[in-house]
Amino acid sequence: MKLHTYYRSSASYRVRIALNLKGIKAGQAFVHLSKDGGEQFGATFDALNPQHLLPVLEDDGLVLPQSLAIIEYLDETVPGAPLLPSGARARARVRALAQAVACDIHPLNNLRVLNYLEQQLGVLSEQKTAWYRHWVGIGLAALERQLSGSSDTGQFCHGDAPTMADCCLMPQLYNARRFGCDLAPFPTLVAIGAHCEELPAFAAARPEVQPDAT
Repeated sequence: MKLHTYYRSSASYRVRIALNLKGIKAGQAFVHLSKDGGEQFGATFDALNPQHLLPVLEDDGLVLPQSLAIIEYLDETVPGAPLLPSGARARARVRALAQAVACDIHPLNNLRVLNYLEQQLGVLSEQKTAWYRHWVGIGLAALERQLSGSSDTGQFCHGDAPTMADCCLMPQLYNARRFGCDLAPFPTLVAIGAHCEELPAFAAARPEVQPDAT
């Protein structure tokens, strides 16, 4: 099993957490998203994933992009440390929380969007940062209300064990701090993030400790 990853890719960060939680030792192939115009656009990676996005998981002939699909694949094929809870309702809730980050917050603020704003539309750096903070703030505010208002929320997004939702939340909180977003209005999210940070699986997935971090 091999993961194509980049240390600052938040979608790759999600999968690194999931691999660690499942106790899977996967090989890594590093794809630098900005070096030489972006290695994801080179012929080798283009043949692997025409979307030019990370992460990509290779496993015995399977080439699988998209972080949530990868996480569910890992959960379905590797026993132990379930990343989705039992029961249709609980699983649906965790998927909805994960998608709130992966499908609604992250796509507006990923690298290719920020680069387009700056390089093609001429948006100033401070305007780009304001864009980032605006959409993160809206997304996290909604997530805070969902989590704080539910009895299903525990130390983690769902109960007292980490799930796919936490795999998505933690990288988003990490990036929010990196861009100077105010997290004070989101005490539930911050508390969940603190519980995540106590676990070695999350600590080992942090961007700054990856082999390709520069």
